[in-house]
Amino acid sequence: MTSIKPYAYSYNIQGVQVKPLTGDGREVSVLYTGPLAQSESRQVYLHCGFGDTSKWSGVSDYPMEYRGNGWEKTLRLETGNSLNFCFKDNNSNWDNNSGANWLYRITG
Repeated sequence: MTSIKPYAYSYNIQGVQVKPLTGDGREVSVLYTGPLAQSESRQVYLHCGFGDTSKWSGVSDYPMEYRGNGWEKTLRLETGNSLNFCFKDNNSNWDNNSGANWLYRITG
């Protein structure tokens, strides 16, 4: 497997960036600065699952931490090579990239 250079955030796509934290890319940080971060949300959650984009497995909501420049969550891909995700806030507002969600995939 090709090693991924850790600690560099991806290009900002509609307020979302992903940063691998390990050489194998399995531990990642997700930074969110999209519309929910621009509102007065008291909490933003990372809603995510693993596997195929049309059939997520292990779906969970993780509270994100506010970092001054946006909301951040670190997690580890325990199974598979794909992380599918979107965001919601404490008022049940969603940012799902206009229904497309976001995808982080380990290739190599």
